Amino acid sequence: MKKTGFFIIVMALVAVCAFASGSKEKTEYIFGTDATWPPFEYIDEQGNLTGFDVELVELIGEKVGKNFVVKNIPWDTIFAGLLNGQYDAVASGVTITEDRMKTIDFSTVYAKVGQVVIVPTDSAITGIDDLAGKKVGVQIGTTGDLALDEYGTDTKRYDDIGLAIEDMLNGNLEAAVCDSTIAADFVLKNDKYSSLLKIAGEPFTAEEYAIGVKKGNTELLELINEGIEKAKADGSFDELKAKWGII
Repeated sequence: MKKTGFFIIVMALVAVCAFASGSKEKTEYIFGTDATWPPFEYIDEQGNLTGFDVELVELIGEKVGKNFVVKNIPWDTIFAGLLNGQYDAVASGVTITEDRMKTIDFSTVYAKVGQVVIVPTDSAITGIDDLAGKKVGVQIGTTGDLALDEYGTDTKRYDDIGLAIEDMLNGNLEAAVCDSTIAADFVLKNDKYSSLLKIAGEPFTAEEYAIGVKKGNTELLELINEGIEKAKADGSFDELKAKWGII
């Protein structure tokens, strides 16, 4: 009888522990984004964090039944914060690179872009090959910043690309470089800039955007990929791309 009673108590404790463990299942994940890159992520006139990446993260969370929350993080600390565990993932127009793949695992690719040159409409610059020795603005630490190392530019680095654009219009730069989709948003869709700026030439890089998680976080990576797959299958992914003009 004593052995049987002890066995029942042990089994009850196992059941309680299993229940408690199950009740702690992670349902909320934080995604870092640098809200300075419209149309992917930015702060709108009402002070709201919005953009394609922001809505994509929320859509993925909806598809897998999890609460995916996006938090605004400065670009220059965004990867360090991911590796330090301050948040679970980064969704901020992140280009897959060999260097980043050493510490980050990437989701399914969701967008393809290239770096382009933006200049004032009266500029004689026709593309990347005209930038040697010229003052060119970029957002610090971006792939545009890294790409300019090969072209002999006098590179000026800014916390966000909007500051570089403003400095160019003030006559302090001869060009700016950023992702093609972001450039199109500044040049073609923004009433403030559309008559003052143009894109010079074709993209001079080819890049793939994906969501990044800390290397080895397969559980979250599988959830993200599952959500992207479901969104593509039911058409909501394409609808979101069309809404934000992502090609």
